Amino acid sequence: MSNTKVSDNLDALIKLALDEDFGDGDVTSNYFVPAELKAKALLRPRSQGVLSGVKVAEAVFMAVDPTLKVEVLLHDGEKVSPGAIVMSIEGAARSILGAERTALNFIQRLSGVASMTHKYVKAIAHTSCRLLDTRKTTPGYRLLEKAAVVHGGGNNHRLGLYDRAMVKDNHLMTDGNTAHLQACINQLKADKPGVEVELEADNLTQVEAFLQLTGVDYILLDNMSNEDMRRAVEMRGKNRKPYFEASGGLTLETAPAAAETGVDFMSFGCLTHSVPSLDLGLDFTVTR
Repeated sequence: MSNTKVSDNLDALIKLALDEDFGDGDVTSNYFVPAELKAKALLRPRSQGVLSGVKVAEAVFMAVDPTLKVEVLLHDGEKVSPGAIVMSIEGAARSILGAERTALNFIQRLSGVASMTHKYVKAIAHTSCRLLDTRKTTPGYRLLEKAAVVHGGGNNHRLGLYDRAMVKDNHLMTDGNTAHLQACINQLKADKPGVEVELEADNLTQVEAFLQLTGVDYILLDNMSNEDMRRAVEMRGKNRKPYFEASGGLTLETAPAAAETGVDFMSFGCLTHSVPSLDLGLDFTVTR
C-alpha cells in the first residue's frame, strides 16, 4: 500500500474522529481547566503487547495543537510491558486533554490488532506457514489495521476487491464448470496481468479440478480437516504453485496442527474483526 494512500486515509480519519468528539468545543476543559495551565503526559502500556498506531496517536495530538511537544520513545512493531513509556506530550493542558481519548482510541485498537497477530504468528512459527489477515476490517480503518497486522509479524491478504480475484462459491452460482473458470481466468490475466487469482475449494474434488487449471495463484481450503489439507498438499506434488491457504474454523489452539499440514498460508478474520484493545493510558503531571 502506498504511503500517500495511507496518509490521505489517516488525515481523513483523524479529522472525522476529532469532529465527532469536539463538536463545538470541549466544555469540560474550557470551563474547568485554566487556559494558561501547562502539563506533561506520558503514554504508557498497562499490559504486555505489541505497538501499532504510535504515529497515528502522535498525529492526533499535533492535529489538535501543533504547538504541543511530542516525543516518541517507542515505535510501531515494538513489544511493550507495563511501565514502559511510549511517548511524552507536553504543552497546553486543554489541548492534551482534548486529544487524549481520540489518540488512545486509535493506538489501543491498532495495538490490539498487532498484539493478537503476534500471538498467532508465534503459534505457527515452527512451520513455514505464513499468517494472513482478511477484509473483515473496521470500515475506514482497513489500511491502518492491515498495517497493524504487519507490525505484529503477519502478512496482508488482498487490500480490497481490486487487487486479487477471490472466486468463492457465491461467485459460482451461475456456472461452476472448469471450462468457464478457465475462460474467466484467461480474460482477467489478459486484461489485468498483475492481478492474482484465488479459488475457494470446499473439498478435495474441487482441489483436484482447480489444480488442472492454469493461471491459478492460490487455492483457499475452506473449513477442511487437517487430513484433507495434508492430502491437498500431496496432490500438488513438487509444484510450489498454486499456493494453499487454510481458512475457516481455525483458532489459536488449532492453528499449529493446521500449519503442520504443509499449507502455505493461514488467514484469520479475528485479527481485525473481534480483537480486544491493548490497554494504554496517559499519566499527567502539571508543569505550569
